[in-house]
Amino acid sequence: MARIPAAPRPGPLARVALATTRRMFGRSLEPHRVVAHHRGVFWVTAVSETMLLRQRHRLPDSLRDLVQHRVAVVIGCPWCIDFGAMLALRGGLTAERIMAVPDYETSDLFTPLERRAMAFADAATATPTSVTDEQVAALRAELGDAGVVELAHLVALENQRSRLNHALGITSQGFTDAAVCVLPGVDVAPADRDVRRT
Repeated sequence: MARIPAAPRPGPLARVALATTRRMFGRSLEPHRVVAHHRGVFWVTAVSETMLLRQRHRLPDSLRDLVQHRVAVVIGCPWCIDFGAMLALRGGLTAERIMAVPDYETSDLFTPLERRAMAFADAATATPTSVTDEQVAALRAELGDAGVVELAHLVALENQRSRLNHALGITSQGFTDAAVCVLPGVDVAPADRDVRRT
């Protein structure tokens, strides 16, 4: 349960926005219901996320999903891991690849580019950040300048989401099963390993 309960009476426009996400994902999104306590934060978040969904992407969807999932795993945000895994599954990423993200450096399920992008996400998420000129140069050679900007933006945005949700104690809503959205280092019982695609 979140450290702050959902706003009991969001404004009429916020109720419309919450109903829209409920239609899209089958349930209200807990982070939106909690941040609805603050109208400005709610609308900044809602508008920026809507614009992000509608913009033209330079990066492949699978790379975007992997990088965002990696950041959520590093920060340890249960809600972001759960919701992000659901979106990645919908986008065609396999459960096997999602579950391998914590061990991406040694996994043969990822391309060299995907591993470099996740290493960049690690370096940009670290405190203090540890991104190197060599990392950026290697990524520029494959993704171009616009691609690296998009990658850096995704990493920063997922840091914002994950840190906000984690700080507010927002937990998993069960969009995916326990095996897919488990935090690293947490063992999952075999009965929980059936992958659910929402």
